[in-house]
Amino acid sequence: MADNSGTATADTASEHTEDGVRRRDFINIAAVSAAGVGGLAVVYPLVSQMAPSADVLAESTTEVDVAGIEPGQSIKAIFRKQPLFVKRLTAAEIADANSVPLSDLREPQTLAERTSEGNEDILITMGVCTHLGCVPLGAAEGENKGEYGGYFCPCHGSHYDTAGRIRKGPAPTNLEVPEYTFTSETTVVVG
Repeated sequence: MADNSGTATADTASEHTEDGVRRRDFINIAAVSAAGVGGLAVVYPLVSQMAPSADVLAESTTEVDVAGIEPGQSIKAIFRKQPLFVKRLTAAEIADANSVPLSDLREPQTLAERTSEGNEDILITMGVCTHLGCVPLGAAEGENKGEYGGYFCPCHGSHYDTAGRIRKGPAPTNLEVPEYTFTSETTVVVG
């Protein structure tokens, strides 16, 4: 009898190894899968709470209608809780900006580099002085435009030209040009 039981045990063991999956393997796979799903259920809320909220996403872009801006006129808008200057340059302002030698500029940039191709008369800059974050004057009618006809920061005396390039004063760089695209001839989406 001992021989029969030994043979039966060997036959049973060979059956399980021929299938390739034993009951213990299935339990291990099920346990690891359950742990993975449980881990995901714990991690997902922690990661998703770091995503920007709806109000932040709404402020991530600003749409500006430039149809009503006359040559030589500027408007102020808000982009990401900061002032945004949108100016339609006159032919004289464009010529003046293009006549400045790049060697005279602290941060050399041409007007073409600061505007969109096909819309060189529309200059869009952040309305924040690059020195200490003050709001420069010059976007509204009657405001001091500084020595170069662009923008003037009254806090510490930075002067920007018509292209928003720093020309005099403590500001280290030009007024920042944010990312923007023209969605039509009269509409700009900033951001």
